[in-house]
Amino acid sequence: MSQQQDTSRRLRLGMVGGGQGAFIGGVHRMAARLDDHYELVAGAFASDADRSRASAAELHVAPDRAYPDYRAMAEAESQRDDGIDVVAIVTPNHVHFEVAKCFLEAGIHVICDKPMTTTLEEARALAELVERSGRFFGLTHNYTGYSLVRQAREMVANGELGELRVIQVEYPQDWLSTRLEDSGVKQAEWRTDPKRSGPAGCLGDIGTHAYNLVRFVTGLEPQALAADLHTFVEGRALDDNVHMMLRFKGGARGMLWSSQVSPGNENGLRLRVYGSRGGLEWCQEEPNRLVHSPLGEPPRTLTRNGPDLGAAALGAARIPPGHPEGYLEAFAQLYSDFAEQIRARESGREPEALATGTPGVADGVDGLVFITRALESSSAGGIWVDF
Repeated sequence: MSQQQDTSRRLRLGMVGGGQGAFIGGVHRMAARLDDHYELVAGAFASDADRSRASAAELHVAPDRAYPDYRAMAEAESQRDDGIDVVAIVTPNHVHFEVAKCFLEAGIHVICDKPMTTTLEEARALAELVERSGRFFGLTHNYTGYSLVRQAREMVANGELGELRVIQVEYPQDWLSTRLEDSGVKQAEWRTDPKRSGPAGCLGDIGTHAYNLVRFVTGLEPQALAADLHTFVEGRALDDNVHMMLRFKGGARGMLWSSQVSPGNENGLRLRVYGSRGGLEWCQEEPNRLVHSPLGEPPRTLTRNGPDLGAAALGAARIPPGHPEGYLEAFAQLYSDFAEQIRARESGREPEALATGTPGVADGVDGLVFITRALESSSAGGIWVDF
């Protein structure tokens, strides 16, 4: 791989996983293309070599850069003058660690789906490797890319809510209300399989998103949690519903609910933050509105790219007010920010401030601490467990 980044060209992107039948691979590819910072040039798109080659052909990747496995890909691409600059890891959770390790050791930047690994030990080992490698590592907690999520974060940081007191976050879905994993649906199969998903089901899949959103917007440090993980669908090996209480350093209190067995809910991620001077509410299914309720005043609705927004929100909006932006644009915002950080690292300069603060390896470790402590608490009957 060339050691000097050419900022006049697109970043050369490789992908591990995300081949035929994979939902999230397509999302990553659309996100990478949207702001025109990347070009997909290589991949090991499936664990089966034939499926990997077939996927590469569909994606217009040259046959000689359609690899049978990720190890062959890392070795070959690291030796090419036109090798990939960065790899996107979009596999089931259980192989994140080994794939990331392989590419970091080959000198290649990494963008990885969450959760970063399946165990806290692996997460900490990967954090050490990232530090030693000097390579960039981005984690796709994609909800942090929404313009009005960044507005909420800026308002909290500026003290507009005063001292934070109460945080409520929920993430209900209904798609696993039955044993969908028995019907051949790939996304359900691996998410409910401890060997591929890790020890957490709903908790690891969407509970981590809810937790990360709280951490991103509020900046609060967790102190302790009490969790109740439950499996409602008979025969399922992993949790499909999570209730949790949270205590934060400084005295704030929180509640988190994530569920994949709640009929009527599609992707209902919602955050409410209340402080001594006011509150904020944001819902992922209506992401272009943020409700701000100053204490003693009527609530007001802030709109994406509308008036009274800060630089962080305006920097994550692409089109005029009233033209909705959503999930793909938020995902693309992370890819855009990652591109700026990669280019800055390669050219020895500081990245632009608005492109920083994105989820990285430290957030990955934090997410595994969260999962580990929640599992400990629930297995002990929902006791309070310190972070």
